[in-house]
Amino acid sequence: MVDLPGPHLDPATADYLRANGIRAVCLFGKNVESEAQLRALCRDLRDVMGEEALIAIDHEGGAIVRPTFWPAPPSAMSLGHADDPQLTEDVSAGLARQLRSVGINWNFAPVLDVNVNPRNPVIAERSFGASPQTVARHGRAALRGLAREGVAGCVKHFPGHGDTQLDSHLALPCVTKSRAELDELELWPFRDALPQAPAVMTAHIVYDALDSDHPATLSRPILTDLLRGEWGYGGVVITDSMGMQAIDAHYGRGEAAVLSLRAGADMVMALGRREVQEATLKAVQDALDAGLDVSDKLERLSALARRFPVQIDEHAALPGDEALFGHAWRRGLNFVGDPQPVAPGGRLLLVAQRKVQRENVSEASVDADVLAGELSGWYDVRLHAYDDPAELDWPALRAQAGQEGRHLILATAHRHRHAALGRATPDLHLALYNPYATEDVAAPAVQSFGFRPLARAAAWAWLRGAAL
Repeated sequence: MVDLPGPHLDPATADYLRANGIRAVCLFGKNVESEAQLRALCRDLRDVMGEEALIAIDHEGGAIVRPTFWPAPPSAMSLGHADDPQLTEDVSAGLARQLRSVGINWNFAPVLDVNVNPRNPVIAERSFGASPQTVARHGRAALRGLAREGVAGCVKHFPGHGDTQLDSHLALPCVTKSRAELDELELWPFRDALPQAPAVMTAHIVYDALDSDHPATLSRPILTDLLRGEWGYGGVVITDSMGMQAIDAHYGRGEAAVLSLRAGADMVMALGRREVQEATLKAVQDALDAGLDVSDKLERLSALARRFPVQIDEHAALPGDEALFGHAWRRGLNFVGDPQPVAPGGRLLLVAQRKVQRENVSEASVDADVLAGELSGWYDVRLHAYDDPAELDWPALRAQAGQEGRHLILATAHRHRHAALGRATPDLHLALYNPYATEDVAAPAVQSFGFRPLARAAAWAWLRGAAL
């Protein structure tokens, strides 16, 4: 599987796909401009790659969506908090309808990582929660929803990325737990959901108890002995991006690709510059020439593509999904420490980050001006925008709020937690992204588990006392 340089299939890239027999592409934000453009791109890809084309994307919900022109579905943790598996299934069916309408037939979701580490820099609200049973229950529901609308799901990141403090985009994490501990936590949701999972994505993480020498992506004891042998899994196994530093900084691209195939992966995600894609292709071809047998891998991939063909449904009815997603965001709100609404017409001093940049797999979050603009529809808002939370003078902000008769509200809309917020003393904390930010701020809080427009609308409805 490769990625593409831009939003259109240029002749040179089309020739490259044909010449190398590539039948799988992963799309990212750089490939998405509009619904019509995305539909045209997928149609061109299907024409070039054939009837067994696999066109994939990360469309998890919450922060992890690439097309932002559709109503944004709730994050996994929002759904896990609502704890209504039927709602999770219905939301996932909505995700699939969106993708099917443009021709995407493989969604790299749901996340089955159990987020038990509040310092996890990359999973957090992408997980259904901290209980393996909750994650498994909602993972199965999500897979049902995707399948009922004709899109393949892919559970990730096997065997589990929930208890790490390193981001595998940037480093090679290691989980040092016994097999018994892994069985009770990380492995539980995967083992439970596998009968319904068309595909599994591997994690670039070392699990000492399973294989102390290699990350899971390159580990035969994990991918073949455990997943295929012990658990009897017969679906597709795909690697996470081989361009992530957990792999790229420790192995050559071609070397890692062949190691992953020998370990038990069916498909290598060879993302990045054309030259690293070509290095992967050459290494795999050399391995094939030397006798590597991939016939079983090709059959599994073909079976996946036949079961979930590319369908371009230009007349898909999506408007009802906005109401569904809005309802789900409202159901998912969580309250910490008895926060109190503020009646419309009240005066607010809003403290928020001026601009929140894109961070790894997540899209850019919401800026302070947007938050203030939306709240000004109901309140007299004075905005205090900051660039670095360490610069905030909380005694001065409290004094200003008191002098002006304003409710002092902190809105956090960034993925990573900031220790400087431990000095924050707002009347109310709106945690619009990473819910674990509430552990850093000693104040009543509302966790929305997401910053998308419908998530904010749910938070604002609560704030002004509207029925949820």
